Amino acid sequence: MKHLSEIHMRDPFVYVCKEEKKYYLYGTTDGDPWKKAGVGFSVYVSVDLEWWEGPHVVFTPDQGFWGTHNFWAPEVHAYKNAYYMFASFKAENRCRGTHILISNSLLGPFVPLSENPVTPKEWECLDGTFFLDEENQSWIVFCHEWVQVNDGQICAQRLSEDLLRPIGRPELLFTAGDALWTKALKRRDGSDIKDARVTDGPFLHRTKTGKLLLLWSSISQNGYALGIATSLSGTLQGPWMQSETPLIDRDGGHGMVFTTFNGSLLLTLHSPNETPLERVKFFPVKEVGGTLQCL
Repeated sequence: MKHLSEIHMRDPFVYVCKEEKKYYLYGTTDGDPWKKAGVGFSVYVSVDLEWWEGPHVVFTPDQGFWGTHNFWAPEVHAYKNAYYMFASFKAENRCRGTHILISNSLLGPFVPLSENPVTPKEWECLDGTFFLDEENQSWIVFCHEWVQVNDGQICAQRLSEDLLRPIGRPELLFTAGDALWTKALKRRDGSDIKDARVTDGPFLHRTKTGKLLLLWSSISQNGYALGIATSLSGTLQGPWMQSETPLIDRDGGHGMVFTTFNGSLLLTLHSPNETPLERVKFFPVKEVGGTLQCL
């Protein structure tokens, strides 16, 4: 057993298993997720959100898998009698992309659903999340990276019913520059462009009153931060209105929300944003005025 404070993890994602009354904690679990060859993903299991069994290995790449490093941000969603993991991977001479994996168990093993990522082959993409709209259309919502487009984008892509392939072309939901709280950065490649802005970690949440919220991260004046966008139409197509200030404004991001077994709403994210110091944090939140507030 490990206490939550002992678990080194970025990009936490909690799956609430009502049948077992257990919480499954997934995330970026490689010791060095930036440079070394990718190892895989693990999960921790808890009944109280404080003490966790694990790590249990849920994905290890086989020899033919295309991804070689930057194994990032796995999410697990139940869909059509199986569990689907959306995770980001990178390889030399290939763009970063989100690949969908499948398993019959929350403990894995997860295996690739298809040969290729579902994000565009020529785009640098990351942090895909699953969304099922009001017409039961499957979507992946993901980031088109700032390293390629400067003003990072949040995009949505329709998926086939079996999640095997994308349908049509991606749709732009908004850019990082649409939010007044984001900070312009210098590019890492030495170019003269100084107005690059980050998009990171999208996650969709439908409030009890029907509002559709999109949590996402960027860099604010105070560091790694978590903001909220609200769909004015209540649908994925928006238009999306950005919060004036971040929900979390300093050294914490890539968040998602879930409801505990006692009915409380919790936000989870990693903080601080420095390897290997990252830890999983939980914050109680409430729905107020169609958005989220920290308690």
